[in-house]
Amino acid sequence: MTASSSQGRVRFIFFTILLDAMGIGILIPVMPDIFRRFSLDATDVSRYFGLFIGVYALMQFLAAPILGGFADRYGRRRILLISLLGAGLDYLIMAFAPNLTLLFIGRVISGLTGASMTVASSYMADISDDSNRSANFGMIGAAWGLGFITGPMIGGAIGSLGPTAPFIAAAVLNIANFLFGLFVLPESLPESMRRPLEWRRLNPFAALVKILKPSPILLLLWIYFVSFVAGQVHPVNWTLYTEMKFGWTAWEVGLSLSFVGVVFAISQALLPRYVIPRLGEPRSLTVGLVLYALTFAAYALASQGWMMYAITAASCLAGITMPALQSLITRGVPMNEQGELQGTLVSLGSLASILAPLFYTELFVRFTAADAPLYFPGAAYAGAAIVCVVALALDLIARPRSEVASPAAGVNE
Repeated sequence: MTASSSQGRVRFIFFTILLDAMGIGILIPVMPDIFRRFSLDATDVSRYFGLFIGVYALMQFLAAPILGGFADRYGRRRILLISLLGAGLDYLIMAFAPNLTLLFIGRVISGLTGASMTVASSYMADISDDSNRSANFGMIGAAWGLGFITGPMIGGAIGSLGPTAPFIAAAVLNIANFLFGLFVLPESLPESMRRPLEWRRLNPFAALVKILKPSPILLLLWIYFVSFVAGQVHPVNWTLYTEMKFGWTAWEVGLSLSFVGVVFAISQALLPRYVIPRLGEPRSLTVGLVLYALTFAAYALASQGWMMYAITAASCLAGITMPALQSLITRGVPMNEQGELQGTLVSLGSLASILAPLFYTELFVRFTAADAPLYFPGAAYAGAAIVCVVALALDLIARPRSEVASPAAGVNE
């Protein structure tokens, strides 16, 4: 593979994930307004918001290892395109849902078809080596960041057109993504590297049991899970928190999330290239976790809206965390198991995304209800800071292993 061909494939995955993130980001600022179509009770709206995110994550948890296993058997391109097309069509179903039941049914289907991140990450692993793996996975993070620059801003702007408009916009983006891949995307996994489909590998619970077995990357996988729980506080709580504490509108929420996306994209595009090589992956992970814990604590204590912007800008260096961690993990498995590994990582992320909305929403409700013993809208962000401290403790234990993870070792040991 030539250097230009490799860069072209990296760019494609970048734009695929960018469009996917835009579709998700469009919905976040307007979700409370969507649920207010069915209930005006603030507690109901908050809990519906958390459940909506959790249901999607549950379906991704079930679907991710299936898509990963199919991608190892049939190649990345075909599975990625099916996933993108299904997600685009399902947004149209949700756009015209007349009640909560159909809205949640649509979300179930969306989660089943929306685990394209599994295949995209496998594709990126296929075309990466030790010289560019951290940088390439940093591009994945940058794509998500850019998606959350444009997506929330679009969602906040078009939400005034009606509750169906954000879903239609997300559908258009996903279908455009499908068409882009249909005409541009080459296959990344050669026929010789594909492996037979084993149905037992498609069981998401079996994948989780497997990673609990001792291996050089076991603690790294736990850090990934705990870190993912911490990071989920933003999509779960940002809109609810800023609306209640600062009185922000959907447009203001969209603008603020766009700023979060700018900072995140810059940190993901630049820091993995320049900071991680100097600090090393293990030390970059430790520094990033410390900064995340401090950032979430600061969000919890913010007293004015402008502080959210200042804290976000100051959190830029924390962007080295996930690229360093993903590189350490992917370096620990052979190429023909990357699909299964990425499916397992997405399953872990989905499991975290199932638990996190319930955890953070309940914290938010309990500390903002009329009968709350202490009024503290920042409770969810304080919880996320504590979760980061747990991840940091695991990192300090895992450090010796993370430095010696071998490409021959993997989740199948």
